[in-house]
Amino acid sequence: MRIAIAGGTGVVGAPTVDAVQAAGHEAVILARSRGVDLLTGVGVDAALDGVDAVIDTLNVTTLSADAAVEFFTKATSNLIAASERAGVTHVVLLSIVGIDRIPVDYYAGKLAQEKVVERSAVPWTIQRATQFHEFAAQMFARAKFGPLHLAPRARTQPVAAAEVGERLASLAAGAPQGRARDFAGPREEALDAMVKAYAKRAGYRGWVPSVSIPSAQMKGMREGLALPGPDADLGSQTFADWLAARSA
Repeated sequence: MRIAIAGGTGVVGAPTVDAVQAAGHEAVILARSRGVDLLTGVGVDAALDGVDAVIDTLNVTTLSADAAVEFFTKATSNLIAASERAGVTHVVLLSIVGIDRIPVDYYAGKLAQEKVVERSAVPWTIQRATQFHEFAAQMFARAKFGPLHLAPRARTQPVAAAEVGERLASLAAGAPQGRARDFAGPREEALDAMVKAYAKRAGYRGWVPSVSIPSAQMKGMREGLALPGPDADLGSQTFADWLAARSA
């Protein structure tokens, strides 16, 4: 099969490309660095020529609900329209567990993106996953007060990006499923403990205080609204395993 990966150079997009190739398929990377801009539509039709399935792992860094909604709606709408023109028979979207329970900020954009896919004339599968192990590193870098790094309190069940990539590759090669079973890591973790463990392993020796960030998204995560249900499929790599492998 020829499978295109939108956002194929990102945190989960890159391992998805690896998984597609490891399964014996041809991977086509859709990214601005490859001359494909999904916001403007430049290069999309040519890149999808002969493609059988598309995996959407697009991402944007923003805390603005309006910006997230605009980005995901426009980019994924362009991707779906081009997929229909190209005769693509399956679109797989990577989404996030709990976005319907915490429909604010970035999650509002992902929820809008899901609705675009659900209206698609191209058969589709939506795979919701929990936060990746890399979420701890992202929080360490972004949650700061001046020079002080903060460890946000939240409940999460992080999953390995590589395992998500394998899951997406497998789904794309199969029949459309609509909403697939949620995919999560093997166990629940405390986000602040993850951030502190990451900081220590990265060589940071400063104080990293645990804090309850008063945003709607983090409040929802503290309440467990981003955790998977009991019927979710689980990956195998724990956060500790990921951290040890990263250090090695």
